Amino acid sequence: MLSFFTSKDEQTLAIEVEGKVTKGDLEKFDNVVFDKFRNDEKFNVYAVINEIDAPTAGAMFEELAVDAKRWSQYNKLAVVSETNWMDKASGVIDKLPGVQAEHFPMDQMDQAWDWIKER
Repeated sequence: MLSFFTSKDEQTLAIEVEGKVTKGDLEKFDNVVFDKFRNDEKFNVYAVINEIDAPTAGAMFEELAVDAKRWSQYNKLAVVSETNWMDKASGVIDKLPGVQAEHFPMDQMDQAWDWIKER
């Protein structure tokens, strides 16, 4: 399930992911992006990733980082998770042009917000 929570930054979508992410969740994410940023404004994602299914995580990162229609809009992705493979996934995303990604452990949520708000 993908849910939104109050963001500490107007250019950042704050999401929490747990369990299985459905196609409906991804469509909801895309609709929120369009409503808030249309098709041309840059935005960040602050993602708190709890226990999720590995195939779901792959689908989520495909939507968040590779979706061609949103690619040019992504600026920063802060991944907050205790899951070790999230560190590797955010490192791969960080290598893609135009997107900065960083992994933070759960006890560094404030540092993740600080990083995402740096301009």
